[in-house]
Amino acid sequence: MSVTRLKHITRIGVEQMGDLADSLKDSSVLRLENLDTDIRPPASALEQTRVAIDDDDANSYLPFLGLDCMRQAATSLVSRQSAQDYDWKTESVISAGGLTGILNTLLAVLEPGDEVLMTDPTYVGLINRVRLAGGLPRFVPLVAGIDGWHLDRDVLRDIEPQSVKAALFMSPSMPTGAVFDQADWQAIVDFCLRADCWLINNTAMERILFDDRQVIHPASFPDMRDKVITVGSASKEYRMIGWRVGWVVGPAAIVADIARVSISNVVCQTGIAMAAVAAAIESDNDGIEQFVTELQSRRDLIMRELDDFTVVPPHGGWSLLVDVSPLGLDGPAASELLLRKGRIAATPMINWGGEQCSRFVRIVFSNEPVDRLRGIGDRFRRALDTT
Repeated sequence: MSVTRLKHITRIGVEQMGDLADSLKDSSVLRLENLDTDIRPPASALEQTRVAIDDDDANSYLPFLGLDCMRQAATSLVSRQSAQDYDWKTESVISAGGLTGILNTLLAVLEPGDEVLMTDPTYVGLINRVRLAGGLPRFVPLVAGIDGWHLDRDVLRDIEPQSVKAALFMSPSMPTGAVFDQADWQAIVDFCLRADCWLINNTAMERILFDDRQVIHPASFPDMRDKVITVGSASKEYRMIGWRVGWVVGPAAIVADIARVSISNVVCQTGIAMAAVAAAIESDNDGIEQFVTELQSRRDLIMRELDDFTVVPPHGGWSLLVDVSPLGLDGPAASELLLRKGRIAATPMINWGGEQCSRFVRIVFSNEPVDRLRGIGDRFRRALDTT
């Protein structure tokens, strides 16, 4: 029997679908289930990684809070995005990936039973980490429309704030690709000020924005500099998934607590990776703009090919959701048909929020080029023809 802290920790679904797709050993299968990417990291990061392999100082536990160059780069990035000044020596710590930074932060701010505000849908790995830290997810719906996803600000406005100790949000959100506009962020900020709670801003994809949208950082709002904890990652924007480097930037007192958790958790970061990520952040040729252009072209192709299905347009990120309920299907049934009859690996959204998630399958478009995505509409029709 599992210990009680694991009682509500669910599978994410991606691991099952990935293993099933691997077992087919069929190169024709479109791998749309996982958040990998076929776009290379910045050249400066690759070169710095090669240098670090032969650098004995990179093979070290020290410094426990991360290399100075990495902390400086991450702090500078957050300062630019938020228009706030942060001291890298006291207000930053490097983590072994962004999700480790999220978990460390949750462990530092939550008491057992505290509620954490999250969107529905959201990444089940975030939900699991809230639960692992002793928190209780409190969901605010994202409402699907023909023009994309929208935060239900009316529901947010009516939530009683007393038991909410943190809000954990991501824009663009995963798996929806929802992007908060100025009014959404203002509603979130107003709630956090009313609740006097932390706002944990997961910025893993904050610059992967489509249709000329611009980054809005919640710490830029009045009175929010000391309530926002920014958690970033090299995995998405810099395409450096295997480097496992993330960062946490925020007010000094809470960052000191997060650092205590960090040393007690993963202990230290990937030594040979940190200088490479710092180089990527500081590079004039980080490739993010070109990456976004490529992802947008893939999104646009999928939207055209699936125009006779109920697809909710993403405004950023690198995945989208297809509502299969009009076909008389739920996510697991559609996922099984897509793999068996359409040779498409797509993850059902069970456990990725509330009851509405059972209607959706997720399509990730970060790891398959346009040439392979062409014809996806025919595959969908072949797999999901319920007539």
